[in-house]
Amino acid sequence: MQNGNCEAFNSKMRDEHLNETLFFGLDHARSATPRWVADYNATRPHSALGYLIPAAYTVELTTMGDWLLETEMLRRSPIVVLPPFYRTLRRLLFELR
Repeated sequence: MQNGNCEAFNSKMRDEHLNETLFFGLDHARSATPRWVADYNATRPHSALGYLIPAAYTVELTTMGDWLLETEMLRRSPIVVLPPFYRTLRRLLFELR
């Protein structure tokens, strides 16, 4: 069975790193690749996260977790306004249909 997430990452790595970098040896490739991976994971916006960088998405998700724990607020509120994370999630789920 193939893993779509791994396939997508491998494709991005090949297109954005391996095909665009001239390596002068295996040691150069071994030192450059972790820097690219760190950039990919920390500073590059991801379409699956609503074009947020992973750090911003983590903060939003953490904030959302605190918001969801406040069930009393939800029960008292006649209208629940969905936070941005849920609007993004709902949009992404709709696009997948």
